Parts: sequence; structure tokens; C-alpha cells
Amino acid sequence: MKIVQAQTNDHWRDFHHLPFRIYRDDPHWVPPLLLERKFHFNPKHNPFFEHGRASFWLAYQNGEPVGRITAQIDQLHLDRHQDKTGQFGFIEAVDDPEVFSRLLQTAEEWLHEAGLVRATGPISFSMWDEAGLLVEGFDSPPCVMMGHARPYYATNIEAAGYRGVQDLLAYTYYADLPMPPFALRVLERAKKSGELRLRSIRMDKAHLEDEIALILELLNDAWADNWGFVPMTSKEGIEFARILKFLLRPGDVAIAEFRGQAAAFSMIFPNVNEAIRDLGGRLAPFGWAKLLWRLKVQGTRTARMPLMGVRKSLQSSAIGAALALSVIQATRSFNIDNGAESGELSWVLESNVQANRVIQMVGGEPHKRYRIYEKPL
Repeated sequence: MKIVQAQTNDHWRDFHHLPFRIYRDDPHWVPPLLLERKFHFNPKHNPFFEHGRASFWLAYQNGEPVGRITAQIDQLHLDRHQDKTGQFGFIEAVDDPEVFSRLLQTAEEWLHEAGLVRATGPISFSMWDEAGLLVEGFDSPPCVMMGHARPYYATNIEAAGYRGVQDLLAYTYYADLPMPPFALRVLERAKKSGELRLRSIRMDKAHLEDEIALILELLNDAWADNWGFVPMTSKEGIEFARILKFLLRPGDVAIAEFRGQAAAFSMIFPNVNEAIRDLGGRLAPFGWAKLLWRLKVQGTRTARMPLMGVRKSLQSSAIGAALALSVIQATRSFNIDNGAESGELSWVLESNVQANRVIQMVGGEPHKRYRIYEKPL
């Protein structure tokens, strides 16, 4: 077996095509769009590389690619947490403990040579991308921007000396599930007080930039105390908004104002994985047309809520719970009215007791579990 850095065009082709081999008989895996993956790994197009750096490797056995991995150092993480921690990510490999061991060892050595003392992962590239390894819930496809894995991944990563440090939960909810009476009472009291006002995002050219800045400010405040949090930069927010403009309708984003100030928001977007599942990773020659039809005309039956937040100063109060319930219910109702049958709220740190309690109040049920591992170097 040989470990090589991904540098040539052939290396990169193997890097991006390896998952197609790993999951070729897995009915729940969703092939990523290869064009999108190439852009994601290009420093010219991914704002992560303005504050982070990474290295990429492939494992070859008898000339055939059998594994891949990245290691990355996020300067924003180091500045905020002062923990000399780097990450590994994008790990894919055949079921061979030696392949996993050699890949992880290579990433660890790169991080150690940079002066770091701990590795966490898989994180690809940051907590704002795909975080964690699927350890429960292999019997259904992942939602957009959520990972998938074979059950043996956890076994081989743990055999290489890693232990779980945080679990992330993905919740499912169904369109015909009514809001619990207690939740309805909380919402009614808040609305009657006149202090709570709900509105949708303004997506016209004159307001969108300001709206994105507002959501970014709310998000970074609401998530500031979460484990592993690194603030989303303005350029990352702009890049995220550029993608979302293609996906979102105004009703997919709800903003709650409390006493005249924006205090909470939630965002839902169509589950793109549902729309691309049978495209084989390619948009040519007719994939573009199929994707546009499914997203803009036909619509998806499933959706994902990736982002929801309440200002930190209100999170432990009754009004904070009402704000969270109001924005979740607003975006959920909008999607139900537009044909969605179920959705996923993901991901949520298992250690975030308040967020988990709110999601369970609106009928969410955990159906997938992702794990972030750590290892001293």
C-alpha cells in the first residue's frame, strides 16, 4: 500500500470518484455532484481557505485507490479555542483496518509537524460543512449537506485510537404532526403580548444583502457557546447566500422580532439530495434540466432545516422558547403548504439540552446520529 498526496489530475479524479466505488451497492448513498465537489475543493471558490489550510491524500493498493483523507488547520478555530487542535475529514476507505490506520496516521503526522497536539474529526472542512461520522441511521439516505458512511467506518476509526467527543443528532418530523398544546399556548401568549412579530426574509435586490448580514449576526450570536464553534465569516455568509438564492423561497426563512429587535430565525431549504439521487453525480447532458424541474417546478417531498438560532441573551427564558417555536412553526407550515411531507432538523449537538428540548416539543424524533472523534497527537 502506498499513501500519496493528491496533486495530479489523475489523483484528483481518483479522490472524487472513490466514494462511487465504496458505496456502489449501498441503496441509501446519494452520489454528490462532481462539479460542485471540484469547486468546493478549489481555494479560489471556497472561503474556508482564507483562514484555513489543508492537505489531501490517497491510499493506493496494487495501483487501485482504496482510501482518501484530508487534514486541515483552521486558524479561526485556533484563535478562538487556543487548543492546538486540527481536524481530519473527507475520510473514505474500503473495509481494511490498515488502510484506515495509515490514512489517519498520515493526517496526524501532518498536524503534529504543524505544532498541534490533538486531532478531531471527521470534519469536512469546518463545522459549517459536513461534521461528524454517521454511527446510527444507516437505513435511510442522508439529507443535503449531511454525511453518509458504512458501519465499519466507526469500528476502524476507533481501532486507530480515536474516541467520541461529541455526538450530533438529526431529527425527523412529519407534516401531519400537530404542534403540542403546550407549545401552542406559549406561542399564543407571546403573540398576544404584542412583543413578538414574525416575518419572512426579504429576497429582493434592495434588501437581501442586509438580510443576510442580519442572519449572520444572529447565527454567530446564537451559536457562540456551542462546542467547537467558529464564527461564520462574512465571505462564507455571502457564498452560502449565493447558493441559497438558487434554492430558497421567502417563506423558507422566518425571522422573529422581539420588542422591535430581530431575536431569532430559522431556515429550511429543499432536500437537494432527493433531486440529485439518480443523476450519478453528473449534470450533463440532461442532469441540469432534471434538477431545475425537480427543484423549481415539481418540488421535493422532503426538506432540511440546517440553521435555527435565538439570541444568546434570551435562550434560557420562556420568551426564548416561544421565539424558537415560532420560527420553526412558520417555516415548517410554509413547507407543508407547498407539498413537503417530512423534514429533517439537523444537526444539533446532543449536549445542547435547550435546543433538543425545543425540537422534541414540536414533535421531532432523532433518526440519525453522527459522532466527532478526538485523539491526542
